[in-house]
Parts: sequence; C-alpha cells; structure tokens
Amino acid sequence: MTQAFHYARAADLIESATANGSFTSLCKALDAADMTHTLKGSGPYTIFAPTDEAFDNLPAGTLENWLKPENKAELVSVLKHHVLPGRTFADDVADLDRPRMMAGLTTKISMESGKFTIDGAHLVGDEIVSGNGVIHAIDAVILPSKSTRRGRGG
Repeated sequence: MTQAFHYARAADLIESATANGSFTSLCKALDAADMTHTLKGSGPYTIFAPTDEAFDNLPAGTLENWLKPENKAELVSVLKHHVLPGRTFADDVADLDRPRMMAGLTTKISMESGKFTIDGAHLVGDEIVSGNGVIHAIDAVILPSKSTRRGRGG
C-alpha cells in the first residue's frame, strides 16, 4: 500500500498580511512600490507593518500621493524602512537596539510604557508568523528621518 503525503505550503508575508485584513493600505502600497514580489520570496523578512488605522492617521492625502507613479521612490524608501532582513520574533525584539532596515538605515527600538516601540510606533497585537518571515503590527507609519544613519555603524 502506497501512502501519499501532501504538504501544505505555508503562507508568505503578503498572503498572511492580506488574510489578516488589517493591512489593506500596506498591501496596496507594497504593490505600488513593486515590493510584493520580494516579500513573497524566500526571505526571511520581518515586517513592522502599519495597520490600516496607522495609514489613516497620516495627514490627509499622504498615502494617495505616495501611490502616484511619480512618487514611487519616496514610497519605496518609506516601505523599506519597515522591513528588517531576517526573521525576528516578538521575544527577540528586546535584543534589537538599532537594527539596519532593508533601506540601509538604522532605526531605534526601545521599551516605552511597557510596550516595544520602533521609532516611536508601538507594536500592537500578536505577531503573525508566515513561511518566509514575521509580521509585527505597528500603530504608526514610520518615516525615515535625518537622524538615522547609513553605513556600518548603528
């Protein structure tokens, strides 16, 4: 008797974000920035993912402006500042101080009022583990600032 085995492929980061339902704006932005393919790839990646509410809290028209083709470079810069190469689970976030994001800039992770923050955005909800990474929901869109640095140090 031959036994057949079927292995289900784990959802990737984009599929996980879409299924969650709280990241519609982020997914739309990732599509406009042509980053969807990358985040569907093998990775692994950790996404500090702004919720739809975080995008709603931006000044009026900000997201719509970023979605225009002529603003793609700015959108890519913002989105890459939310992606950390590698897989970082919630328990490991405490070990990060100034991680270097996909854009090459460092960001500040700290503890504030008993919650982890990344450049002032709070981690909210439970982590979402996917086949090629981890999603941590955050309550604000992080904008790269002049205080972040490129290069080897952090």
